[in-house]
Amino acid sequence: MGWGSRLAMVATAGGGVAAGYVGLVTGALPLDLGVGRRTRSLGPQVIDISAPRDVVFDVIAQPYLGRTTRAMREKVQVLERAADMVLAAHFTPVAGGRLTATTTETVRFTRPGRVDFRLVRGPVPAVVESFVLSENGPGTRLEYRGELGTDGWALGERWGRLVAARWEETVAGSLRIVKEEAERRARPR
Repeated sequence: MGWGSRLAMVATAGGGVAAGYVGLVTGALPLDLGVGRRTRSLGPQVIDISAPRDVVFDVIAQPYLGRTTRAMREKVQVLERAADMVLAAHFTPVAGGRLTATTTETVRFTRPGRVDFRLVRGPVPAVVESFVLSENGPGTRLEYRGELGTDGWALGERWGRLVAARWEETVAGSLRIVKEEAERRARPR
């Protein structure tokens, strides 16, 4: 085999690895082997909101059950809707905004105190999460908890640490937005 053939083989293998990585990161190539499953906790993240629980619940549910605002259309697309559950695609910029990770999740609503998320497709094979809303004086305490699962033993566990860090950062940003909007809606006019 000549040097040109070897170079082409290395380039092809390198391109395949790069394409596989991009597919995994963006959720376009989900990897669910069912072996070597490792799980890790997400959260807890707790935030106190100066707004009634029903207002906070409505802010969380709005992009899924109501009219999606223009700003939220870049982040969420409802694919299927039922009375208390939706199937939704979530879009998250990754790699410094050069790529967009797409996760598909079921979102179940239990008014007025709980919203549950379950991953259907994404960069890891399993994620379950919940937002639990409890009354906290005149306001609301929103607690986020979840669990993320990866396959592939130690290698999958390392991948899970990377995904979990970005996942929790994204959730923290969402909680800040919920807090700001709920408090804005609760302010006297």
